[in-house]
Amino acid sequence: MAGFEGTQWATRQMRYQLKDRSFDMLSYDAGVYGVSRSIHYGLFLAFEGIRFYAKKTGDGKTQLNFVNLQKNLHRFRRSMSFNLATAQQDIVPEVIEIEDALIKFFRDPEMHTFASKMADNNAQGYLRPYTVDESLSIGVTFPDNPAFRAVACSYERYLGEPFTGVVTPHLVRAMGINGTGNLKLGVNYLMSVKAVDAAKQWVPGAASALFLDDQPHLSLVDRKVTEWDSSCCLFALTDGTVVKIPESPLILPSVTIGGICAILRDQGINIVEREITYGELIERSRKNEIVAVCSIGTAGILNRAQRIVLTDMKGRTLAEQHADEKHELYKILGDAKTTYWDIFREKAAPPEGVTLNSFIL
Repeated sequence: MAGFEGTQWATRQMRYQLKDRSFDMLSYDAGVYGVSRSIHYGLFLAFEGIRFYAKKTGDGKTQLNFVNLQKNLHRFRRSMSFNLATAQQDIVPEVIEIEDALIKFFRDPEMHTFASKMADNNAQGYLRPYTVDESLSIGVTFPDNPAFRAVACSYERYLGEPFTGVVTPHLVRAMGINGTGNLKLGVNYLMSVKAVDAAKQWVPGAASALFLDDQPHLSLVDRKVTEWDSSCCLFALTDGTVVKIPESPLILPSVTIGGICAILRDQGINIVEREITYGELIERSRKNEIVAVCSIGTAGILNRAQRIVLTDMKGRTLAEQHADEKHELYKILGDAKTTYWDIFREKAAPPEGVTLNSFIL
């Protein structure tokens, strides 16, 4: 998956320690102890990606806008909880605590200045809360001093169109039995970049990899499509329907995909929530029954793959899916992306199920 382009980092980060609820501001490049469980074993490494927009109010104040922020924070809290022991669950902060800490972060004078400049430039914003063990220890146990930090940046672009994807059935992103696929954990993303690397070996120029489920013992055609390497999937079909894969232990409960589906429903598009097997994807691709397979995520919102190479376990091509740019639904998808961003900018009204969250700094 392509990375961020035109990134400008804020000069500060925040830290919130779970045991004593202490809050402090750090330099944006403040490091973590070299002797830390988070570094040595990847323990207590969870994160969240939260899009935001800064604007100026009529009286000149700076306002931050988020969409469905509570869903991001609930997901972050679940990821944080997963990384801690049963006896430590009482120190996991409530969603309102996490929200208060993040808004306090932006009210720091340097962060306020950063947000004000973002408002002047009409820029996209990305907030990254993440967890870390602040202890000096390499013991293979749960963290002694768990904390979460947050950094923020503005950016110009992420992934974008056109892009080519490759199905990588020989790799598994997460294991459903462990309940890790529906959380944003650092352990999942090594496989994400490994899959993209494999995709590039098979199809030079590939920008993204599409995963199947964690059942490699099944026939290839019976396995189910799950997610892109670092984003969720929507399938737009030529009959006018859009298929959303149900949430499961393997599927991240995407905040953005919920917003996009709400926008599409508001426009009368039929959203069907069901599984898609690899066999169905292959067959529909051969019959030209797919308008586009979309990558849905926080940073890029919605990008339509122009080409997907469907491979077997050894990287041999079984079929190719090409976007139908002349289909009416193709344009509707692009318009939904614009509408989603316009909700942040208060240029479009949120549809049912979507909430605009605003904070004055």
